[in-house]
Amino acid sequence: MGTKWQGTQRETRALDAFIALSRAAESVAFETSRHLASAGLTQGQFGVLEAIYHLGPLCQKDLGEKILRTGGNMTVVVTNLERRRLVRRQRGGADRRFVTVSLTATGRALIQTVLPKHVRGVLKVMEALSPEEQETLRALCRTLGLAAAVPAKTRRKPAQPR
Repeated sequence: MGTKWQGTQRETRALDAFIALSRAAESVAFETSRHLASAGLTQGQFGVLEAIYHLGPLCQKDLGEKILRTGGNMTVVVTNLERRRLVRRQRGGADRRFVTVSLTATGRALIQTVLPKHVRGVLKVMEALSPEEQETLRALCRTLGLAAAVPAKTRRKPAQPR
């Protein structure tokens, strides 16, 4: 389903692409995270466990930046994981605001069980694209994500429609 906006061709094209991207991202996220509910995890909780599993203990603020969550959301997610004894928080010595989050043995065991299922789910969904299409998608998403993170003043001007 495309946009119903009656704007310029440039606006319509951008909105249609955005709608397609959003719908695809939602569908892929849903399909690849079905198994999380059986483990009692949300996507955010899985993201925290996976990031710490691969990167090691992280400051809660850095962790939020890695998985694109706000500070308030990270606090809730980490609190819930800590309540289940999947992670441990440690406050910094000199600066008590600095909180490092690390996996517990229980958290490590859970992510080691859940992660292979997640990988299989991602692989199944991504098989709709050829290897070349997957590489193109990755490159396009990276370009779009980096452009969205750059302040508007420094963005390159879009190419004029032909």
